[in-house]
Amino acid sequence: MTVCIDPPDWPGHGRMWSHLVSDLSYAELHAFSDRSGVPRGAFERDLPHSRPRSSGGTPIDIPSHRYAELVAAGAVEVSSREVVRLLTAAGLRRRKGGGVSG
Repeated sequence: MTVCIDPPDWPGHGRMWSHLVSDLSYAELHAFSDRSGVPRGAFERDLPHSRPRSSGGTPIDIPSHRYAELVAAGAVEVSSREVVRLLTAAGLRRRKGGGVSG
């Protein structure tokens, strides 16, 4: 039961972004993000590089200026590759073709 965050290495909308994820459930992720003041509108339905978006995956996009704050709040720093591995292992990430990874 861990909420993890990858480095803010993802460009978009003139900023750099991280992904906040849970290795357990949507509920754990939303509870952490609610406690940390992350707006629900930041919730993604799948990783940005996995278009089209589907109903799997649970990253929350986090702007780079919030990275250290969320680590201090308890998010565990992991690599972007580890984020994908965690989502896949938890059955929370879908493949590009719509099938569940794993």
